[in-house]
Amino acid sequence: MPRVLLVSGSVRDGSTNTAVLRTVAAIAPPEVETVLYGGILGLPHFNPDDDAEGAQVPEPVAQMRTAMHAADALLICTPEYAGAMPGVLKTLLEWTIGDASTYRKPVAWINASSPAAPTGGADAHESLAKVLRYAHADIVESACIRLELTRQDVGASGLVENEAAREAMSGALSALVAHAASF
Repeated sequence: MPRVLLVSGSVRDGSTNTAVLRTVAAIAPPEVETVLYGGILGLPHFNPDDDAEGAQVPEPVAQMRTAMHAADALLICTPEYAGAMPGVLKTLLEWTIGDASTYRKPVAWINASSPAAPTGGADAHESLAKVLRYAHADIVESACIRLELTRQDVGASGLVENEAAREAMSGALSALVAHAASF
């Protein structure tokens, strides 16, 4: 059974991005295991001295790396802050370099943004691509999508109710899992 680690780049209460990932988990076929990573806020700022050979990384980093290594693929959903991915997500990705936990791992992302967003998430999309290429992740372009969503698209259950968005999410997950299975 393929395991997909779901990582939200948002720590905001009521985050549309986290709702997207909860929705992905809810609509995933039974033969796909999804795990929503919840420790991003606990990761310390990246310091190469803390990741040097022989150093013991902080426990939140060790837990994140364990979750990364246990996954067959990674699906990120992130907002765009100040023209790029949020700093907490960049921190997580920086910690994956030292142990190569994203090296050749199939990765895709969903950029969820409101219709009012100036670039529609394009800058976050580009910054993710740049960092993940540097990390030698296996970017599954066919599973990388941008969704126009608002908080009103999220129902009381905390899941995205917009059917077109749900279909796009399902398609992205299917493409990512199919690519991971081809290894």
